[in-house]
Amino acid sequence: MRRITNYSLHCFSLVLLLVSMSSCKKEFLEINPKGKLIAKNLLDYQRLLYNAPFVADYAAGANMDAQVALGDEIAAVEPHFRGVSYGFIPYDPIRMQRLFKWEDVVYQPEKDAHEMGLMKTIYLYNKVINEVMGLTEGTEQDRKILIAQAKASRAWTNFLMINYYGLPYKESSAATDPGFPIITEADVTATSFTRATVKEVYDFILNDLTTAIPDLPASLTNRYIMSGTAAKVLLGKVYMFMGKFNEALPLLNAAVDNVTEAAIPLQLYDYNATFGTGGSFLPIGAFGPVYPNATNNAENLYTKQFSNYWSFTNNEFVLTPQAFSLFKNSDWRLKFFSNIPYSASTPYPHGLMRRIGPISVLFGVMLPDLYLLRAECRARLNDLSGGKADVETLRKKRMPVAEAAVPDAITADRIALVKFILEERIREFAVQGYRWFDMRRLSVDPDFSATVGYTHTLYKEDGGTTSFTLRPERFALRFAQKLMSQNPGMENNP
Repeated sequence: MRRITNYSLHCFSLVLLLVSMSSCKKEFLEINPKGKLIAKNLLDYQRLLYNAPFVADYAAGANMDAQVALGDEIAAVEPHFRGVSYGFIPYDPIRMQRLFKWEDVVYQPEKDAHEMGLMKTIYLYNKVINEVMGLTEGTEQDRKILIAQAKASRAWTNFLMINYYGLPYKESSAATDPGFPIITEADVTATSFTRATVKEVYDFILNDLTTAIPDLPASLTNRYIMSGTAAKVLLGKVYMFMGKFNEALPLLNAAVDNVTEAAIPLQLYDYNATFGTGGSFLPIGAFGPVYPNATNNAENLYTKQFSNYWSFTNNEFVLTPQAFSLFKNSDWRLKFFSNIPYSASTPYPHGLMRRIGPISVLFGVMLPDLYLLRAECRARLNDLSGGKADVETLRKKRMPVAEAAVPDAITADRIALVKFILEERIREFAVQGYRWFDMRRLSVDPDFSATVGYTHTLYKEDGGTTSFTLRPERFALRFAQKLMSQNPGMENNP
């Protein structure tokens, strides 16, 4: 039996946060003597579910930013890397340094892992899933929709957790590779959980999504709750991370078809306009372009976000020269980069560039991700014209239309086109954490494993460099020592 501490599910601070953010009456949430939340009616459960994204986004210690430091498109620069200059935002420089070096131990013995912060939401999702059908008020359809929204949201959270703590999905070993506990009860007093295998976790995610989608309204009406469209994107992405592209494509097709049915704005921003004269992303200040928040972002289907200090006031991480070379000079996405450290006047050495904005990274379900996932899926399945069309749909919104076409020589070759689309993902999501998750899945893909970088470079003040090497076992993070000490029978990752 492997166990995980009930710290991960502890909800007392969560209760306070929910109550403070809610406009409901004092009796909205209570705690009985056993330490459980009490929801009394359908509206209470709706509030529990709809507040969950805010809990994940803003609860102390829950910043989901580790993947930024792990990506192969990242380099580091001294003296900033030593933690001597990181603006006015308090953060843990030791954690940052260890993540960048792909070290085994990331946290000091007394520290809780940031990555476990999302477990607070699992309690809420389980409570809704397990209790709502027992209510007598509201219609059965209302109750089914709420449960489906909670299941799909739980699937998103479990998908992130297995991509933190489990090895990449590989058909030959997923049934034995240690994964993450599957938690289905809303019991904060529980202290013992079995660590499921990678396959079991993925199967659980698939079941949550496939049973939720029929009850979810397809139309997007609220960016903080899961719609049918967003759930289809997520399910398609899960299949792609399993290497099951035939299963993924129909879901991604359906999601693209549903985009026009959204009840709120849902479209790609045209950077030719937003960065043009009088554009909505202007002016560009010290913290980057003016960029819409999660509520108003027309590219956002489902809100999950984290604070990215490395596109804010922290100076240690920059884009590698190799990643920077992927951009054309005409690419408007370069407006999100600067060669000057924050609060400095001297440029970085070697022409290095840091990201400037947006401060909050949206990584729930995003429209650019949908188009790039479908482009990749189509290209992998030998629909080269379809893959070309999808990636060009995005590129026409990111650079002058005349510059957006995929070269014919690339379009004619399946491997070359998939590589081009993977590079487009770097261009679109650079220094925002997406690359780490792509690296994981590509590392076990025979056709594209060579596209993964295994070296991080630190640029030193004397002009030299130091390199750090990623070992395959570190594609899965180790659990923090504090958690392991509280659970002596639990097996850690190597």
